[in-house]
Amino acid sequence: MADETLLIEQLKNVQTKEKAFRELIYLYKERLYWHIRKIVISHDDTDDVLQNTFIKVFKNIDKFNQESKLFSWIYRIATNESITFINKRAKQHNLDISDYQHELASNLASDDFFTGDEIQIILQKAIATLPQKQKLVFNMKYFDEIKYKEMSEILETSVGALKASYFHAVKKIEKYIKTETT
Repeated sequence: MADETLLIEQLKNVQTKEKAFRELIYLYKERLYWHIRKIVISHDDTDDVLQNTFIKVFKNIDKFNQESKLFSWIYRIATNESITFINKRAKQHNLDISDYQHELASNLASDDFFTGDEIQIILQKAIATLPQKQKLVFNMKYFDEIKYKEMSEILETSVGALKASYFHAVKKIEKYIKTETT
């Protein structure tokens, strides 16, 4: 926590901001990339959203009030940027967001940056069928191993609601996978 406090101080100081920001990118770039990738699916789109996330962090670091962890705050920005991006893209394609994400998941096999096998594609398709909130909760818990308390800070939702969302997501994914593999 002391390291985080120091990093925040350096980010808010005009003379140390750029160096501290490079450190911040080094610390969080990979985790944020994979979080965003699970939402927007496409590698190129993920890079764009990640860049937008870091730009927002850079521009708004002075507004960070330290009521949550720095990473939770950045994660919330990345999540919101990802959802905004997906909604915008779905609208451009005249599709419902869930239809758009299902279409993206269906195209994973042809993505040069996707290295998963057939069952991973089925899992991604199953996740794409979930409502947005369940999808976020499932990805954060299952893939990112984020604790419910931290997830609660990021998504600004109660722990109980998050547990219920995760439970329902798992049941829907299990049902989808059973129908696809039998």
